[in-house]
Amino acid sequence: MAIPTTPTRSLDLPIRRARVELAPATRGLASVDAWLYVAVAAICAFGLVMVYSASEVLAYDQTGNPNYYFERQVAYLVLGTAVMLVLARIDYHHLARWSRPIGGVTVLLLLAVLVPHIGSSVNGARRWFDLGFIDLQPSAVAALAAIIVLGRWLSDRGTLIRSWSGLRDYAILLSIPVALILLEKDLGSTIVVAAVGGILLFLAGARYRHLLILLAIAGAIGWLMVLVEPYRLSRLTCFGQSLASDNTLGTCWQGIQALYGLGRGGLFGVGLGNSIEKYSWLPEASTDFIFAIIGEELGLAGAASVVLVFTFLAWRGIRAALRAPDRFGTLLAGGVTAWICIQAFVNVAAVTVLIPATGIPLPFISYGGTALVMNLAAVGILCNVSAQGRRQASPEKRSFSGAGRRGSAGTRRSAGAAGQRSADEGSFSVVGRRAAPAERGLSGVAHPGAIARADADRGGRDGGTPDPSAGGRRRVARR
Repeated sequence: MAIPTTPTRSLDLPIRRARVELAPATRGLASVDAWLYVAVAAICAFGLVMVYSASEVLAYDQTGNPNYYFERQVAYLVLGTAVMLVLARIDYHHLARWSRPIGGVTVLLLLAVLVPHIGSSVNGARRWFDLGFIDLQPSAVAALAAIIVLGRWLSDRGTLIRSWSGLRDYAILLSIPVALILLEKDLGSTIVVAAVGGILLFLAGARYRHLLILLAIAGAIGWLMVLVEPYRLSRLTCFGQSLASDNTLGTCWQGIQALYGLGRGGLFGVGLGNSIEKYSWLPEASTDFIFAIIGEELGLAGAASVVLVFTFLAWRGIRAALRAPDRFGTLLAGGVTAWICIQAFVNVAAVTVLIPATGIPLPFISYGGTALVMNLAAVGILCNVSAQGRRQASPEKRSFSGAGRRGSAGTRRSAGAAGQRSADEGSFSVVGRRAAPAERGLSGVAHPGAIARADADRGGRDGGTPDPSAGGRRRVARR
């Protein structure tokens, strides 16, 4: 029996066409996650206050101007905010098309910083370009670039990453930035980039045994890198004996002073600006160990609040990754969230002497131009992914009826229960079940054969003949 049909607007479009359809959702900031913006704005403002408090003594001693580092941090924040707002308005799918140039430029930067008289050498390590107004650190740029390049590579390979050949190719690609950063004698950034690469591989659906093998290989290489550099081995030895009295004036000085500051702060701190550790007792008080100054001046309450804000950012980032319209968006949001949270965890763990000191700054709070700008740029990308996911999941966009923009109430309720991303193909399915390979894509129309089978089954169960008009009504409810 022929089943009557109703006019519908088909959405069976290729994924490339679908991306073009979604792009207008990001032309404004109305769809951006406001809570994410508020959290980032709050922690950046708090960072400015703490940079001023932690650096005023050092700045006055070095330059005669107690506001020197604070003023520079304000300039970095303005630049980073502009970059964040621009990237929040640019469709993140453009980053996939630009991934190769981004990767190539990043590799050139990592190579150029190793060249004498081009890269600046500080304490025997070449990690920066001295540009006058800012010290550009290529490893911070490489971390964000690696997320974009690896995310594009994984999204294109799909399930091939579960094979040994796919794992081998991915390991080779990841080893390029990791090896170049390691040549800069920056083991902390090397560990962070490698960890983010491992999380991206996990999110892409790699086999657990492959992940364990890579983890074992990375651990062996890391241990070898510690043994070949005496200062790394001394940090590891200090980590195990940092509370020993005979080490307080040796290599463990920094960790001991950080613990003194945290202990002196107590529950509510000694008051903003009243730190003693910043008077040259604690090295790197405004950068790598600024969390110790927070604990001293604001106490356990202030330090715990910082941890809670980063936990909130992690939740919003994971939420954006789960709601991303496609596989690349999921990997991009997941990678950015992992990068920010790993930096925060490593910094707090090093200050509290849970792990050896690594030189990783606290995101959005520690003094530093490149790190702040790159972190804000990553937040801009995350906001764009979140905006497109929120736009895709909104009730108006889930209604695909040709009769009107919003559709009927039944249509909106059915559309609200639908919506599942295909993990194998990286596309979006609006049907309530897992789409078959041939049906995956953007489609809001139920298959006629499925309606016919449902009518036949119902007729067989009820012992009667199915009503032809019922199929049309059910089609409206299923769209």
